[in-house]
Amino acid sequence: MRKMYKLLTPAQVLLASLITAIVVGTILLKLPIATTEPIAWIDALFTTVSAISVTGLIVVDTGTVFTIFGQLVILLLVQLGGIGIMTFAVLVFILLGRKVFFRQRMWVQQALNQSKQGGVVRLVKRIIMYSLVVESIAFVFLSANWVPQFGWRSGLYASLFHTISAFNNAGFSIWSDNLTSVASDPIANVTISLLFIIGGLGFTVMVDVWNSKSFREMSLHTKIMLVSTLTINVLVFLIVFLVEYKNPNTLGPMSFGEKTLAAYFQAVTPRTAGFNTVDIASLDHATLSLYVLLMFVGAGSTSTGGGIKLTTFFAIASTAFMFFGNRHEIIVFRRTLPQSVIIRSIAVTFIASAFIFIAVFILDLTEEAPFLMILFEVVSAFGTVGLSMGLTSELTSIGKLIIIIMMFVGKVGPLTLAYAIAKKEPTQISYPKEDIFIG
Repeated sequence: MRKMYKLLTPAQVLLASLITAIVVGTILLKLPIATTEPIAWIDALFTTVSAISVTGLIVVDTGTVFTIFGQLVILLLVQLGGIGIMTFAVLVFILLGRKVFFRQRMWVQQALNQSKQGGVVRLVKRIIMYSLVVESIAFVFLSANWVPQFGWRSGLYASLFHTISAFNNAGFSIWSDNLTSVASDPIANVTISLLFIIGGLGFTVMVDVWNSKSFREMSLHTKIMLVSTLTINVLVFLIVFLVEYKNPNTLGPMSFGEKTLAAYFQAVTPRTAGFNTVDIASLDHATLSLYVLLMFVGAGSTSTGGGIKLTTFFAIASTAFMFFGNRHEIIVFRRTLPQSVIIRSIAVTFIASAFIFIAVFILDLTEEAPFLMILFEVVSAFGTVGLSMGLTSELTSIGKLIIIIMMFVGKVGPLTLAYAIAKKEPTQISYPKEDIFIG
């Protein structure tokens, strides 16, 4: 086994580790002790992939079909998938007092999407520390809120489950209605939303914010993530609030304060989280269309979320503005984006779009559902978001396999997947340049 891993590239090791975890998780969830009623292998596999890809799409109800043991397996998979298998592997090396060698550092570099190997072990330590600190603080807040409502045992367990699920942007809930029953609870809404917003920013952003004394000292990546996240969240909040204000099935019956809280939560959840406090299927089609775009964009690089990533979308959009402005370089915060970043962004977007198109095409043939519902489901799976208009539980076996593949691709990332199957040695042959007509 050790010799085999030496022959694999870091991207291939990441894929192999993820597949191994999926196999183990599927077997554990198929055990009689994990469920209150027998479930099919395809449903155990679907739930495992959904958990380790931190998606949150479900084909069986988490709170009623799975026992405490099964729910804890799901929670472990969520934590493993959110923080990263390679991060946990290095943590084990550190706890055992073993040296982290060059090859292991390469694995972590690939998993965390770092440009250099220097400091990756220190980054892993900080990721674990920040994760534990953030989750612990949120757990205290939720416990103080829910223990008086549900009692010590139920309140503490619900707080623990939703804290880990939210921070890792998984969207899993032990309640059948997700979070609609606490739609008017400000503490639950704010705490859970802050968890998945922080988790969606990315671990490198959290480390950079902690180490920087001012905004000026932060890296370009951190600046783009913070400004873009704030801008998108505010704009989407205003759109959702205005579009859904009179919708009798969503915000309509609520008071002004409840409308504001619900609109805020629905505005920040579609890019990554998967939680909902209103019925997603009842949202206006305009809101659902906006959700598709937000889920496609996703969260930040090296975060617990999926999608093509916010910085990828920013690079693509900046390229278009550069062209319209008749410029030759993309200048952001007095920094120039390298051409290699633009090329990678285009590659990621193209590969992601191709996967989504193929998945939608197949599901259009196998599922009896409207196009928007199918598109929504596929993009939610790819973005590892977990929001659903209700199609997941109605999927055929082929449909479930397609969504499983999309969740896996969304978790691994289009670029990592391409690296894993690409030739190890790039070609050294070059040819004369010649223009073509475009546009």
